[in-house]
Amino acid sequence: MDLASTATAQHRPSPVTLDVVVGGSVFCDLVFSGLALPRPGSEVFADGFLLSPGGVANRAVAATRLDAATGMLGVVGPDLFGQRVTELLAEEPGLDLRWLQRSTSGQTSLTVAVSDEHDRSFITYEEAGMSVPDSWPGPPPTARTCHVGVVSAVPGWARDMRAAGTTVFGGVGWDATRAWSPTVLDRLSGVDVFVPNEIEALSYTGTDAVDDAAAILAERVQTVVVTRGGAGAIAVDSGTGQRLSIPAVPVTVVDPTGAGDVFVAALMAATAFGWDLSTRVRFATLAASLSVRGVGGAASAPHRHDIHDFLRAHNPDGDFAGIADWAATDDLDGDQAPANDSMDPQDPPLLDIEKGSP
Repeated sequence: MDLASTATAQHRPSPVTLDVVVGGSVFCDLVFSGLALPRPGSEVFADGFLLSPGGVANRAVAATRLDAATGMLGVVGPDLFGQRVTELLAEEPGLDLRWLQRSTSGQTSLTVAVSDEHDRSFITYEEAGMSVPDSWPGPPPTARTCHVGVVSAVPGWARDMRAAGTTVFGGVGWDATRAWSPTVLDRLSGVDVFVPNEIEALSYTGTDAVDDAAAILAERVQTVVVTRGGAGAIAVDSGTGQRLSIPAVPVTVVDPTGAGDVFVAALMAATAFGWDLSTRVRFATLAASLSVRGVGGAASAPHRHDIHDFLRAHNPDGDFAGIADWAATDDLDGDQAPANDSMDPQDPPLLDIEKGSP
């Protein structure tokens, strides 16, 4: 992409190391809760509505709220949706937005989410040139973990980070063509951890059982974690042969939108914190479970104190002792340093780019 030179003076020096870096499509989510999609020619009324950052922003906000030093790479448009998403992201203390770019002509990607307590449906609009850039604008940061999509080729900056020691997480999304191309699985050689949901895992492997799907995927990547909604998650470490099944934490579900993104963000944060696989997956299921108690993905992502308060009040089944100790600690240790101060929403250091530029 061609980057305008006028914004470079607004950049701040990189922190020594970020815990989490996420790159991908930034959406403005319009979330309607408490209803199903109307039949053609009819009208339904929602119980709740929220405008929230979505897409890669869900993961960025969720990781930041768990006290992981987090930076994100993405593109918004010059429209009101992009402006509002930028303002909301800037309100998240510690989220590093210096690599958030602004297209000079592209429309901010939009998703309308319609959900009830059981499931959700989406209507999405995304223009060419508004997805994750292949090149990092300027020197990339040092990071313990990063996340990219593998529906298309792994971007060059993620390959460079991996070569420098970053643990790379890969994800996929719903395939509107229902082709579930096996080419996607070939790209798993470029990531260290793959986190599909159950439908994605079954569809890409052509299997009927999630355990079989996880085993097939583990032949291609070091660690596989398959999310299963209310059934929790299963994980396979192909290096050690470890297999885990972690149940979800029971909560009253309001809106499941973005729970998968919260899961991934928590899993990445826990990896950056150096926790073992069982604790990482348990932490991710807990964070995802707490996120469905409110409307919207980023908006309902739990903070550290939410984890603390929930564990004290409900004492859920399972080994949460280490997580409870972490949640009860007010001050971060030296290995979990917060990112730079968030940008001023009135003067955002966005990099202007031309829509569709290479």
